[in-house]
Amino acid sequence: MGAAFSRTLAAGAVAAAVAGGAYRVLRARPRPFGRRVNHAGRAVDLCAGPAAVLGTAAGTAVLPLPARTRCAAVLAVLAAGACGAHDDLAGADDPRSGFRAHLGALRDGEVTSGAVKLLGIGAAGLAAAALLKEHPVDRVLGAVVIAGTAHLVNLTDVRPAAAAVTVFALGAPGLPGGLAAAPVGAAAVLLADDLGERTMLGDTGAHALGAGIGAAIVAGRGRAGLFAHAAGLAAAAVYGAGIGRVVRAVADR
Repeated sequence: MGAAFSRTLAAGAVAAAVAGGAYRVLRARPRPFGRRVNHAGRAVDLCAGPAAVLGTAAGTAVLPLPARTRCAAVLAVLAAGACGAHDDLAGADDPRSGFRAHLGALRDGEVTSGAVKLLGIGAAGLAAAALLKEHPVDRVLGAVVIAGTAHLVNLTDVRPAAAAVTVFALGAPGLPGGLAAAPVGAAAVLLADDLGERTMLGDTGAHALGAGIGAAIVAGRGRAGLFAHAAGLAAAAVYGAGIGRVVRAVADR
């Protein structure tokens, strides 16, 4: 148990080291990855996003877990990060938000960046859950948990460090010997600059970290646990705007 926990801590350290190194490299470029105006009207870069993706994937890859489990989590993280990056870059000027708006546009024949993110992360969640679980019901529930957790973390990314704090809260129960060490380690090393409003996780980082936490939940839960998480995440998706308002209210106190 002690040796496994030590290796898990080492994986978190790898995630932090890779995320921190990638962040510094991206920040040093003449044109850093993307820019966005934050809640205070300040323009900040989105370099923390791809750094979080790379750190989480690297930390997951060295965890002392079966290859199938690690591959599932890396797949979920990379796919969610890629879909989030597409939304950060292609959908920056799109005022539409929420599942209903993007699905409505898709029904009218327009493929928005939000629809790409919704469908892409959902498909990746299903593929990752198929690697983690054997029964079809568990795979469907697992897909909902992975995609739903990615969405939940992104919903909270409305104030500095709010998404990172969400990752810590969701990931803490799964730290001993589990997949949560990688997203928690990556989020931790980026926390100071996120809180200092020098960067943002954006859709890229928030979705990737959330997908990593979602994979950790799926790997460590049975059917009853998966059902409970899926139900909670479905409710969060329905009341997403309310979650954002709560996070804003708490952060602005």
